[in-house]
Amino acid sequence: MSSAAPVFGLILAGGASSRMQRDKAALRYGGRTQLDRAFDLAARHVPRVFVSVRAAQAADPARAGKPLIIDAAGGEGPIVGIRSALAEFPDSAWLVLACDLPFLSDGTLTNLLRARDPARLATAYRSAHDGLPEPLCAVWEPAAGAALAAFQAAGGRCPRKFLSTHDALLLEPFDARALDNVNTPEEYAAAVRALGPMPAVPIQLKIQYYALMREQAGRSEETVETAAATPADLFAELTARHGFTLPRERLKVAVNSEFCDWSRALAAGDAVVFIPPVAGG
Repeated sequence: MSSAAPVFGLILAGGASSRMQRDKAALRYGGRTQLDRAFDLAARHVPRVFVSVRAAQAADPARAGKPLIIDAAGGEGPIVGIRSALAEFPDSAWLVLACDLPFLSDGTLTNLLRARDPARLATAYRSAHDGLPEPLCAVWEPAAGAALAAFQAAGGRCPRKFLSTHDALLLEPFDARALDNVNTPEEYAAAVRALGPMPAVPIQLKIQYYALMREQAGRSEETVETAAATPADLFAELTARHGFTLPRERLKVAVNSEFCDWSRALAAGDAVVFIPPVAGG
């Protein structure tokens, strides 16, 4: 049996944002744009991430600094972006995300990628609101390219309808709110209030791992860019990324070689060590 195709990330940012009346990709939370947040979130889970855009958006300042995949397939809507990515890298699967999911979390993506079934055309969540497939937080496999082309040639336009009628693995919601998007100024204002204060700029931290955590992370140290404000936040983020199985209660944490509380404020350049229990005795 051949191995599963590698997974790249695709952030859909080619919409017209007509209901929002301003570019949704440029909306800000805590000083960062929605597009930046979605891009960085995906980059914590897959090795390469691209932004899906229309040709007229390629020089837009909010998009131009990132790797782009310009719509190449005919038609309009997210199905065009998905098809264009599958055509650009036909041997890769794609973690496809809408850019306007402010509540999307590392845990939601970790769960999706772990549950992925490469034998299906796609793996997606069901909506927490109506039970229908959510195509814009999903893994689309290489074989979906031809199936989507046939679907579109027959008059289909909606990726949700495609997933409802084709061979897709549909998962129950991991987090009921994670896939709520923002389409109007009122929804954006509500999301800003719900998310509360957020760090304006991500910081870089050096992390060291020992024992079981080193095995599960596949490395003894790494430098990460994160918006985590405390060791507790950082540990939750890294657990989602690496699948750590030790509960936080069994660990000690040290910052800059000094043991500290899990609520200690983190600063750029800090060296953080998570210390698991010592075996034996």
